[in-house]
Amino acid sequence: MSAPEPLPRILVADESRMVRAMLIRHIREFYDFREEANGESAWQVLVLDHSIKLAICSLSLPVLDGDGLLTRVRSSRLSRLAQMPMLMITGDDEKAVERAKSHGASDFIDRGTGEAELLARVDTLLKLARAREQLKENLEQQVQNPETGIFTRKYIELQALQAMSHTMRHNGEASVMVMGFDNAGALRDEHGMDALKQLQQRFIAVLSGKIRKEDSLGHHLGSQLAVISPGTSRAACETFGNRLREAVSVANITVHGRRLALSVSIGISSSPADEVASASALIELADARLKAAQQAGGNRVVSGEGAAALTPPAPSLERALTLLREGHESAVEPHLAELGGRLLPLLGLMDRKLALHLPLAEIARKVKREK
Repeated sequence: MSAPEPLPRILVADESRMVRAMLIRHIREFYDFREEANGESAWQVLVLDHSIKLAICSLSLPVLDGDGLLTRVRSSRLSRLAQMPMLMITGDDEKAVERAKSHGASDFIDRGTGEAELLARVDTLLKLARAREQLKENLEQQVQNPETGIFTRKYIELQALQAMSHTMRHNGEASVMVMGFDNAGALRDEHGMDALKQLQQRFIAVLSGKIRKEDSLGHHLGSQLAVISPGTSRAACETFGNRLREAVSVANITVHGRRLALSVSIGISSSPADEVASASALIELADARLKAAQQAGGNRVVSGEGAAALTPPAPSLERALTLLREGHESAVEPHLAELGGRLLPLLGLMDRKLALHLPLAEIARKVKREK
């Protein structure tokens, strides 16, 4: 008969012997433990004891406080420490809690947290840590797509789960963007699957250079891509999405000497703005909004419900001129009032310097009325 697996070991660090005893009493049936009374000794234990899987630490530790301990742990070159779940014991100082969040605290409890809640917090953090370890062990097979080098859908779903879990615990925000070429089927039929894959790879290269290091870029369905963006609001994603959409629309990409008329649409969902119950529901909502954007004509960002959300923003003046030169007046006409408003300062300067005697007041009134 094989020996039973050892219990996961937890470090409990608090200046108060009574607090340490209470916490240990809550966890001792399910976990092994070590205890320390100051931050410096806690740091030494974390470095030397490889069996520790999670630390419960006070923010007000002596010698080395909780902020200092968090900073050392998160900046460690040892991935075991840098990824260590850190459950911090807080007081009533909200600023101290915010500092601890910025230094990488995984979650928070107070000294009055009961046994059931403490065990639930610990269990959740350990499960997330185990999931990260399993993904790391199988990085090439399970995390990265061997053809594109970006994350698989399975990993993206895990990243969404982690982002949403963090959002719920810390009253933050997390957003999902699902995006794809509007005419992917037609591109594949006309130019072949290899051409579509090359386009996707170029799109991935553009995206990889624009997203933050905290974001996760991966596959969704077919040639569609998804970005999980923790700590990012819906409005910020809308701005990013529209810049990306504009960059694709003006890109000069050719196949067999012909410039492709490319456009992308993007569906955005955000927690807690969108009241969804799970990470998978958040991704599904972004996917539904991508479909709505494409059904409404494509080349747009959809982040909410209703017709207003389907109206694409006006193109830049440079893009509008490009569209006109290429004979696409219909793409510019819906935005004439907005573009005219942007041109008024230039028209005013031209009128003064070149004595054109333009009816600027009348132009301004008409633009305002149309807008």
